[in-house]
Amino acid sequence: MVHHRALPLDDIAAFMVRLRAAEGVGARALEFAILTAARSGEVRGATWREIDLDARVWVISAERMKAAREHRAPLSEAAVAVLRSMPSGRPDAYVFPAGHGGRLSDMTISAVLRRLEVDAVPHGFRSTFRDWAAERTSYPNEVAEMALAHAVGNKVEAAYRRGDLFEKRLAMMDDWGRFCSKSD
Repeated sequence: MVHHRALPLDDIAAFMVRLRAAEGVGARALEFAILTAARSGEVRGATWREIDLDARVWVISAERMKAAREHRAPLSEAAVAVLRSMPSGRPDAYVFPAGHGGRLSDMTISAVLRRLEVDAVPHGFRSTFRDWAAERTSYPNEVAEMALAHAVGNKVEAAYRRGDLFEKRLAMMDDWGRFCSKSD
């Protein structure tokens, strides 16, 4: 298992203030990735067709997911605010397009962190989220793991688990969004 450089949990709120002040599509894509605990590739490939702002859900097709299973990502109020800040386009248009109109590169998101002089990688924020869920909340482990779109390791449990705990994950992501916005 690779351990990605992550931002310490206690630094996230101050970092988010700096990130929100940064301009550009890469900064918004990174902000959205943090707020959804999604992989950067999923965020960079997001299209408007996948987003339902009213239902507060982002449906990522199995073809775009690491585990090759469709994932319904609940959108916190903070994540919806990021989406509303982006110019909406055709259903097949990228939510976070590159300057030339194509898909945003992974380097664009990484460059945001370099400009902000943060010793972390985009994927590391998933670990920051996981630390928050384990250390600062009472959400069950399976809710946090489902938010990260991790496959259930136990084959028996996987065979019986049919739901996706969406409402619990939505509440958790709203709490995460608030945590990322709190200032001390």
